[in-house]
Amino acid sequence: MISDRPLRLRILLLFAALAGAVLAAILAALVIAGWRMSLSGVAATSIVDALALAALIAGLGCLGATAGIWMLFDRYLARPIEALAGGLRTGQAPEEPDTRYLADLGPAVREAAQARARAAEALSRAVEEHASELAHEKETLENILADFGAGAIMADAHGRIMFYNSAAARLLRGIALDRRLDRYISSGAIEAASARLAAGVDATDLVCLTADGERMNARMRRVDDGILLILRDRTSAAAVPRDRLEALRRHAATLVPMLDALEGPMPPELARAIQHEGRGMARETKALSELLSGKGPTGRARLVELAAGLSSDAALPNLVVLADAGEMNALLRHLDKSLRDEGLTPAFDILLDDPAEPHLCLVWSGNPVPMARLDEWLSYAPDCAQPDLSGADILAMHGTGIWSEAISGEQARLVLSLLLAEDGHLPAGLTYDFALGKRAVAASRLSDLTCVVFDTETTGLDVTDRIVQIAGLRIAGGRLTGESFDTLVNPGREIPPGATAIHHITNEMVADAPDVRAAVTAFHHFTAEAVLIAHNAPFDMGLLHAIRDETGVHFENPVLDTVLLSAMVWGQSADHSLDALAERLSIEIPPEARHSAMGDTIATAEIFLRLVPALEAKGIETFEDVIQRARQFRNLIADANQAAPKSG
Repeated sequence: MISDRPLRLRILLLFAALAGAVLAAILAALVIAGWRMSLSGVAATSIVDALALAALIAGLGCLGATAGIWMLFDRYLARPIEALAGGLRTGQAPEEPDTRYLADLGPAVREAAQARARAAEALSRAVEEHASELAHEKETLENILADFGAGAIMADAHGRIMFYNSAAARLLRGIALDRRLDRYISSGAIEAASARLAAGVDATDLVCLTADGERMNARMRRVDDGILLILRDRTSAAAVPRDRLEALRRHAATLVPMLDALEGPMPPELARAIQHEGRGMARETKALSELLSGKGPTGRARLVELAAGLSSDAALPNLVVLADAGEMNALLRHLDKSLRDEGLTPAFDILLDDPAEPHLCLVWSGNPVPMARLDEWLSYAPDCAQPDLSGADILAMHGTGIWSEAISGEQARLVLSLLLAEDGHLPAGLTYDFALGKRAVAASRLSDLTCVVFDTETTGLDVTDRIVQIAGLRIAGGRLTGESFDTLVNPGREIPPGATAIHHITNEMVADAPDVRAAVTAFHHFTAEAVLIAHNAPFDMGLLHAIRDETGVHFENPVLDTVLLSAMVWGQSADHSLDALAERLSIEIPPEARHSAMGDTIATAEIFLRLVPALEAKGIETFEDVIQRARQFRNLIADANQAAPKSG
C-alpha cells in the first residue's frame, strides 16, 4: 500500500500522477483541436505537424515544471518533514536552516524536542536520585540489621533460608543460605507459631530450641509466602514459686465445696473452717504476689493467637493481653486435648466482666473438673520447645491461675485470667524516612512538608456539634509514613439518628470511648509540629477551636485545605467535593469507608499527594505560595489559617 511507502517516495508518486494527468489532458486537448481543424478543411499533414510540435512543447514544459516543483517540494518540505520526524523520535532538535520553509512547525518541533530533552534530563536526574536514595536506604538498613542485637532470619515457603544477619550467624552456628531452617531450629515451635499466624495475626511470639539445645525467644511474622524470624537470647527464667501456687490451689479446692454446702444457717464449725481457708488463701496470694512482683510476662498476644487451634462459637474481640503467645496457646491446647480425652467437647470463650482483666474460658456441657485432675493436667509440659516447663510453671510465670467451676445450664468451664495490655494494641511495624535528614528543618515546599491529614465525624454539621470520631495519617517527604491515629470519642451527649445514618456510629459504640478532652489531647500530641490538612478545613478546625476552653488544647498548626488546592488547579467553578475529586483523580473510596473518619482521611491524603505535582506545575510550590493564592478564592472558602483564633 502507498501508505507504507516513505514520505518522499509517496510525494514523488503524487507528482508523477499529476504529470501524467496533465499530459493526458494536453493530449485530449490536442486530439480535439485536430478534429476541429480537420472539419475546417485544414490538410492532415499540416494538422499532424502542428499538433506534434504543440504536444512536444506542452509535454516537455509540463514535465519540466512538474519535476522542478517536485524538487523544490522535496527539498524544502519532504526532507525537512522527515528530519522533523526523526528529531521527534530521537529527541534531537533539527537545524534552523533545514526548517525555515515550514513556518511555525520548525520552531514548535525544536521547542518540543528541547522540552523533551529537559524532561528526559530531569527524569534521569530523578531516577538517579531515587536510585541513590534506595541504595542509601538499603545500605543503612543493612548496617542496622548487620549490627542489630537480635538475629534476623528470612525463609521462603519451603523453609529455605534466604536472608540472615550477623547476629543470627552468632546465635546459630553454621547457618547458610539455601539450607532448611529446621536444620537449625526445631520445627515444632515454628509449626505452632505458623498456626497462630494463620489465625489472622501479623506476628506472634514463640520459644524455640536450636540444634544445639539452646532455648531462644523469637518473634515470627509472615513475609509474602515465607517467614521472618527475629531471635533473641533467652534470659534465665526466674524461679517459679510452685509451692506457693500449689498451696493457694489447695486452699481454693477446700473452700469451694464448703461454699457449695451453704444452705440455710451456717454452722459455727463451717464458718471457722471457711474463715481459716480464706485467711490461708489471702496469705498465700500475698506471698505469691510478692514473689511474682516485677516478673510478669513481657510478651503481648491477641486473643486470636491464644485461641489458635481451639474451637470457638463466637467471634473474638480484637484485644491484646499480657501473655507469651507460644506458652499460653500451648497450655490452652493441652487443656483442650485433655478435656477431649475425657469425652468432652470444649469451646473457647472470653468473659469481659472486668475490662482490665479478661477471663479466658474453655466451656463444655457436663460437670466441673476436680481440682486434683486439673493439677494432674497442669503437671505436664505443654510446650514442646520447653520440656522442663509445666503448665503450672507457665501459669506462675504469668502471675495467674486457672480454676474449674460450674455454670448454669448443666455446663462447666475452666477459667484463666490475664491482664489487658494498657494501650490495647500491638506496636506498629518499621517506620522510617532516611531522606528526612537531607531536608531543611523548616522546609515549606509542599513535597517536603511533614503533614497530618485528618477528618472528623460529628453529631451534626455545626461547629457547636460534638466530635464522635477523629482520625489522622502522617505524611513526610511526599509519602505516607504508616503512622496513624484513629479513635472514637464520647461526645457527652446523644448522637442524633440522622448523624448515625451517615457515619454509622451509635451511642453504644462511643459509650466506653475516651471523652473529648482525652481524645483531642492525644490527637494534639500526634499532630505536634505538623501541617494539618483537611477537606473543608474551616469546619474541622472550627470544631477543634470551639472546644479549646473545654479541653485546654490549642491547635496553632498551619493548615492546608484540599478544597482550596483543588480550586487552584481546576478553578472555582469545578466541583470540589470529596467524591468529585476522588473520581477526577481516579481514587477509589470503598462504600463502607465513606463517611468514616479514617476512610475519608485516606481519600484526602491520596488527593493531596496527587494535587502536589499539579500545583507545582502551576508554580505553586511552597506553603507560602498557597497562602498568597488563597486570597483569590475567598468567595469559595475561608482560609482556615486566618479563621484560627489567636491565643491570648
